[in-house]
Amino acid sequence: MAIPESELIINKNGTIYHLNLQPEHISDTIITVGDPDRVPMVSKYFDEIEVQITKREFVTHTGYYKGKRITVISTGMGTDNIDILMNELDALVNIDFQSREPNEENISLKIVRIGTSGSLQSDIPLGSHLASHYGIGLDSLMEFYPLEQDENEQSISKALQEQLGVGFRPYVVNGSKMLIDKIAFDMIPGNTLTCPGFYAPQGRVLRGGLRNPDLLKVYQDFKVCDFRFTNFEMETAGYYAMGRLLGHEMLSLNAIVANRISQEFATNAEEVIDSLIVKVLERI
Repeated sequence: MAIPESELIINKNGTIYHLNLQPEHISDTIITVGDPDRVPMVSKYFDEIEVQITKREFVTHTGYYKGKRITVISTGMGTDNIDILMNELDALVNIDFQSREPNEENISLKIVRIGTSGSLQSDIPLGSHLASHYGIGLDSLMEFYPLEQDENEQSISKALQEQLGVGFRPYVVNGSKMLIDKIAFDMIPGNTLTCPGFYAPQGRVLRGGLRNPDLLKVYQDFKVCDFRFTNFEMETAGYYAMGRLLGHEMLSLNAIVANRISQEFATNAEEVIDSLIVKVLERI
């Protein structure tokens, strides 16, 4: 059955609505970054760049690194942007734009997020690289999707809801074991809390105040058996949930540039990020 024009919006030049991309513009191996200025930090290592397209906060470069075709694309911040990105990347490879019908055989993309993050534990040092084995979403994105979770994920979700005292159920989703084994085998394993904002949702207080003054301690002390939160940011859980729903391999990697417990920020943040970029390019 054809997908209506109002649901799958294709621009006059044949590109998908927000990303401004055609299917041939992307590889099946994709690196994502939040900051548009970080795209050239990745593609500067390419041997050749064949695609450079920009629309809104979505900057896309596709090229070759040591003979392998790779796409790097920026997303902006937050899981609302991840909703757009993941649906439109999936449409590019799994929907026929002429018939507007899903393809009979689905393509599974390999997507690796390279982002910055703050540590929630004193034993996770500045400058380290952390791989999110689980993403835990405090945003509302999965209130609108039929996400299935296993018993362990549901128990963590319920415990967190109770400890936070909120009316919504957080969601918990694991990352790609295949990508973890291939790329993140020597990185710190972590459980990444995805917050719907940078300030109060992450326990920061400027002038707006904080409803729960102990929020940071709640995050730090949360435990279900040996499951604890290691770090937080604003996209990982959305990636993992959409990856599960759409059948894509997804891994989130975090350059730890802040430690919220010791209240330190890395003086060499760009170097930490760059070393993670190089590591991913060599292993992807």
